[in-house]
Amino acid sequence: MALYIGIHLAFLGWIIINRLFLPALPKQPELSARPLVSVLVPMRNEERNVEVLIKSLKNSSYDQMEFILLNDQSTDGTQKELERTIEGDSRFTILQGKELPEGWVGKVHACHQLQQAASGDYLLFVDADVRFRPKAIEQSLALMERKKAHLLTGFPAFDVAPFLSKLLVPMLHFVILFHLPIALANYTKFKAATAANGMWMMFERNSYQKIGGHAAVYNSLVEDVHIAREIKAHGYKVVLANITMSVKCRMYDTNTEVWEGFLKNSYAGIGRSPFLAGVLILFYSTFYILPPFLALYGVFNGLYSWMIPYALTVAQRWYVDMVTNQRWYLSFLIPLQAAAMLGVLVESMRKSFKKQPYSWKGRHYS
Repeated sequence: MALYIGIHLAFLGWIIINRLFLPALPKQPELSARPLVSVLVPMRNEERNVEVLIKSLKNSSYDQMEFILLNDQSTDGTQKELERTIEGDSRFTILQGKELPEGWVGKVHACHQLQQAASGDYLLFVDADVRFRPKAIEQSLALMERKKAHLLTGFPAFDVAPFLSKLLVPMLHFVILFHLPIALANYTKFKAATAANGMWMMFERNSYQKIGGHAAVYNSLVEDVHIAREIKAHGYKVVLANITMSVKCRMYDTNTEVWEGFLKNSYAGIGRSPFLAGVLILFYSTFYILPPFLALYGVFNGLYSWMIPYALTVAQRWYVDMVTNQRWYLSFLIPLQAAAMLGVLVESMRKSFKKQPYSWKGRHYS
């Protein structure tokens, strides 16, 4: 038990140290120039998100921007809501998405069409369910300038409404701060140490075009990570930042959406490696699902030191939630969060083995 406790203490120490290499957006951004930024938003069946998204865009304090939104063959009221909420604002352009070419992933094709219509020196790809504070865009520009980066990306704070969302979505931050050596991610060209999030990706235009843009990753279900790796492979710098104080996202509204959204990315996100999946299942079962059972055993048998591992897993989760602007009380659910993450991984792997397609917003992917 002493060794087990020591390992959990080491995990907590590692998370605290690793976080030091994750820069935050500056509170008071200072820019030496004011380049044009094209804000590019792919939208498929996003009727419910249009009004809040347009409000965020209109409230932005940066004055050199154009907003280009692509209605990717939506079957709901997305187009009507866009026209209503934009209200003739000349900064906005609405594009109509073309048919999805053979072999392309839907979102990647939408982003490809968006960049073709952009005029900016910087391209900011934003998901439709993202909301951000007025200074978020110039904060991102300022950090890119300070770090001399060609791509800035980050994971927002998450609004987690459905129960399954409370379990799975906050684990995104935990996985990054626990598994990714952020010093390698932010200060080297080492491709394997790369994380990115398609909800918020700001590219310097010239470097984006030189790598081939989104067309270079046309068939990827995890295009954000793969395009970031392409940036590194061409000798450019990627910065993963803590954007949670300025950018927020409500990814899903139903448990079904949560399940389908994570299902398509879970196994693909680890390179469809059964070995790595097995390692993760063993690791999380041993260190994050087992501790509450040890704690219960300790309570009923007077072995109170057996409660310490669970307390340390909660401390790890709490620290991540604190620095990423998440709800602190979700940290007590870490065993359930780990179990849910493994559950979706196993199902995603099963579908891959059986060559069953993943579905998302009416489209199917293998």
